[in-house]
Amino acid sequence: QVQLVVSGGGLVQAGGSLRLSCAAPGRTVGSYMGWFRQAPGKEREFVAGVSWSGTITYYADSVERRFTISRDNAKRTVYLQMNSLKVEDTAVYYCALSVPGILSRSPADFHSWGQGTQVTVSS
Repeated sequence: QVQLVVSGGGLVQAGGSLRLSCAAPGRTVGSYMGWFRQAPGKEREFVAGVSWSGTITYYADSVERRFTISRDNAKRTVYLQMNSLKVEDTAVYYCALSVPGILSRSPADFHSWGQGTQVTVSS
């Protein structure tokens, strides 16, 4: 069990950019890191994922070409760079660790969830 610390949420106008950070201390080798989001009245949905090495990245269709996930293992931190933000990106964003070695888009395969951070995009 590890504790994830999330930062970087806030309010931004449509078309703007924001970067989220997730610090993951502890034994995380071999795990994928996933970003998820949940808008009011909607299910929690997958946004982006990255392997421990950083060589494998994958995205939801709705954010591909706009969002970039990366990690800095020296800092034990994963980032989500969000560009060209849209109003429909408004949600609470979460990061989480997967079961080691599992590439997944399902929240059920992730654990050690962060506390979440609010991202609000205004028109």
